[in-house]
Amino acid sequence: MKDQPTAQEFARPDVEARVNPRAFDVTHRSVFAIAVPMTLAFLSTPILGIVDTTVIGRLGDAALLGGIAVGAIIFDLIFTTFNCLRSSTTGLTAQALGADNERELRAALYRAVLIAIICGIVVVILQAPLLAGSLWFMGASADVSQATSDYFNIRVLGTPFGLVNYAILGWFLGLGRAGTGLALQGVLNLLNMVLNIIFVMGLGWGIAGVALGTVIGEATIALVGAVLVWRELGGRWRVEKAALLDPERLLATLIVNRDIMIRSFSLLFVFWLFTAAGARNGDIALGANAVLMNFFLLGGYFLDGFATAAEQFAGRALGARHRPAFERAVRLTVFWGFILAGSLSAILFVFGGVFVDIMTTNEAVREAARIFLPWAALTPLAGVLAFQFDGVFIGATWSVEMRNMMLVSLAIYVALWKIAEPAMGNHGLWLSLNCFLLARGLLLIWRYPKKLNAAFPDVSSVERPARPVGNA
Repeated sequence: MKDQPTAQEFARPDVEARVNPRAFDVTHRSVFAIAVPMTLAFLSTPILGIVDTTVIGRLGDAALLGGIAVGAIIFDLIFTTFNCLRSSTTGLTAQALGADNERELRAALYRAVLIAIICGIVVVILQAPLLAGSLWFMGASADVSQATSDYFNIRVLGTPFGLVNYAILGWFLGLGRAGTGLALQGVLNLLNMVLNIIFVMGLGWGIAGVALGTVIGEATIALVGAVLVWRELGGRWRVEKAALLDPERLLATLIVNRDIMIRSFSLLFVFWLFTAAGARNGDIALGANAVLMNFFLLGGYFLDGFATAAEQFAGRALGARHRPAFERAVRLTVFWGFILAGSLSAILFVFGGVFVDIMTTNEAVREAARIFLPWAALTPLAGVLAFQFDGVFIGATWSVEMRNMMLVSLAIYVALWKIAEPAMGNHGLWLSLNCFLLARGLLLIWRYPKKLNAAFPDVSSVERPARPVGNA
């Protein structure tokens, strides 16, 4: 009898379980069990923004509407900066789950919460220079600046709670509890909507009411999340101080967060450059681009669901030292990502003109948007690989490679923009954006085999102890 199964035999579930007790299978159903709830959760976020804008818009004061718009941009920047807390916690938790390491499972959450609280307090302490710098950069009028200040000075108090919610959400996603993640996000956004309507339309508190409703919502969900964590941990909060402050793992956590933060800033820079360049092409082109970018962002919310599934399964498989599950997770999430991206692109090609007419009544902007619509319709297909392999690399905490490939893609984008935009105008701008999205995906695929083989040198690697969490 053979001592070890062959690679073909190893793919059978019964052999996998015998060789590696932490082996697990990834199915279409399990992928959808994470992707669908998280897609719904991600889609609830822009709905909240629409409600906030609507309740303030009903007051009929343009300055208040401008104030909440500028304030939202400032907080989008702050929370995008620290969104790495959600992503890194998902990957690190999934790896601890796969390795069946309960000690690290707790410590991963506590480290993330500790970092979230510290970063949130720092933002509150620095609120004055952050607000002053943002208002100077935006160049808003005196009335809009006053409204923004009223909104910012209240909402900033909720920043520590918001960042703690990122850590808790990432932890539950790392455990594969997408339903819990949906519940937390859904209740948060629903609570914010209800409170904002009550405070603004019922009590007449104006823009301060929107800010206060958001703070109360974030604090409430942080408390609810803590209770759910307590139940998940069996009613035991305790974690060993040595595990929490383990220098190697704490450094790995900080490195992963740093790399994801750099990646997020690079992405923000691309969008900023796209908007700034569009403005130089005239107000009509700028307005058309603003309308069409909503299609790209909406597609991203849909694709993020499958990317989240990739994060959880990739991290868990790496922790379990189980290569078949890792590879199957990649195949299934990429497959469904392409199905969804293709469907979204087809819908935009067919019905995009109708959506444009709904979003703007300006005929000149409508006409321009239809001209550039095919470029926007291609963005889901151009970006699907980038979304999915971002999820894979985040789950495996291959953050250095992801960061580096993002920076290379950014350089490609700038180079193409310098060439294409002067020659093709706004068409060149959209061409550069699509090429940037495609480059991100292809570069990550290029690095994928090397990282995979380094993490799983051979079939028998599943019998070895799990490696320390971090970049493979």
